[in-house]
Amino acid sequence: MVVKVDVQSSLSSTGAPSRQMHDGILIVDYGSQYTHLIGRRIRELHVYSEIVPHTAVVQAIQERKPRGLILSGGPASVYDPGVPDIDPVVFDAGIPVLGICYGMHLIAHVLGGRVDRGDHQEYGPATVSHMGSEDLLARMPESFTVWMSHGDLVAVPPPGFRVLASTPNTSVAAMGDPERRLYGVQFHPEVTHTLRGKTVLRNFLFQICGCRPSWRMSTYIEESIAEIRALVAQDQAICAVSGGVDSTVAAALAYRALGEQLTCIFINNGLLRLNEADETTMALRSFLGPSLRCVDASERFLSRLAGVVDPEEKRRRIGETFIRVFEDEATTLGDVPWLVQGTLYPDVIESATGHQTAGKIKTHHNVGGLPEDLRFRLIEPLRYLFKDEVRQLGRELGVPESILQCQPFPGPGLAVRLLGEVTRGRLAVLRRADAIVREELEHSPIAHRLSQYFAVLTDQRSVGVMGDGRTYGSVIAIRAVSTTDFMTAEALVLPAQTQMRLATRLVNEVPEINRIVYDITSKPPATIEWE
Repeated sequence: MVVKVDVQSSLSSTGAPSRQMHDGILIVDYGSQYTHLIGRRIRELHVYSEIVPHTAVVQAIQERKPRGLILSGGPASVYDPGVPDIDPVVFDAGIPVLGICYGMHLIAHVLGGRVDRGDHQEYGPATVSHMGSEDLLARMPESFTVWMSHGDLVAVPPPGFRVLASTPNTSVAAMGDPERRLYGVQFHPEVTHTLRGKTVLRNFLFQICGCRPSWRMSTYIEESIAEIRALVAQDQAICAVSGGVDSTVAAALAYRALGEQLTCIFINNGLLRLNEADETTMALRSFLGPSLRCVDASERFLSRLAGVVDPEEKRRRIGETFIRVFEDEATTLGDVPWLVQGTLYPDVIESATGHQTAGKIKTHHNVGGLPEDLRFRLIEPLRYLFKDEVRQLGRELGVPESILQCQPFPGPGLAVRLLGEVTRGRLAVLRRADAIVREELEHSPIAHRLSQYFAVLTDQRSVGVMGDGRTYGSVIAIRAVSTTDFMTAEALVLPAQTQMRLATRLVNEVPEINRIVYDITSKPPATIEWE
């Protein structure tokens, strides 16, 4: 059985009591892909937040004693059978509540309002006009752009509520009962598409809930170190490191907590980019020193991937193989019960682990791809942090900036940027193509705006003409996005000159390629990676 320990969350799995939040906010998850984005926005305002499943709200309020509660959006309708609901006692708990989209519908439905199917569904931008508000919509302009994503709407607010805002298609775009400090908004203030959405959240946190902006990364470090030490005690632990931001920061945090009790292991899985194994080993040795062990397991990984096409199966096999290699290495160290991983919030969200209302987007090799007979207990100290928070944590820990600013690279490596079967020949093509793409975009006029960029070897072939002869070559896709949190991302259009140079170099320097396509899809609806 897999045992996970989520440092900086409730430690009930280890027998320790849950920590009271004092100035924190609880976010109730109703299955929205934006749920964790709410948490990130709140932390940006220096208020601590935790996400809880809708089935555990009352218990979480009693244990954490939060300043306020936010009910997330979700795909359900309040009238569907078996939909996630809420115990009405929550609204009598004396703490402020903000419902977003489905959360607003729940408030209206439970407290005696009316929720109807809308005549017109609203997906995308809308203009909200508000009627004047001294609390939730304070300091907002009379009209502002928001992001809508709903089919149902509140037709009649519950008794005691008044309408705070509307759109041409939604008569109740925001509602509130100031006396009971209960509020709802139909739009999503947590997404960047809602202009000044942070102002709405700031009003709720500070003006309505009375929170103080007291959450800092230094506090996170102190509490994490204390918890890791308490968990591991006198045991030994190993840490999986890849050279990327997440695993390196997790290793730095664990090393500060455990010192010589920790051994960091870098595994070359044969799925790395051009020259990456050597470069990563050098970088990690300069930072982790003698605590680092390097293992070449490329043959083992490639044999496990032979004939596999389905991306979920790729991730599952890669995740399992990583663990088996770690297990083999751990046996040489004696009894090692703990494994430290650099799992992040976005990994957990997209794998839909821990919250039954969330829909799985893809399995991450270090989350949903772990084998059930895992012999280790997992410590995941970054499990509730976003990418930008991890970089901030790394700076506090003294991790070199060259590592903190490196491009994100998926744990399964090039296996999920190579559509179809993973073979040595196809990996060689992708490595050369990816190196060209990264080299060109590093020097692009918009390089400062790019958060992640890479090449994808598709499973398509196309007809071409080279040297007056017919070719039937591979198709490469190029992906370049801008993002702050990797939960949402904007696909950027490359300058025409950059596009032409990329196309010329790729077909001239990688003879197996004869066609280049460019991915202009944002996230959502797409993910950043193709598999």
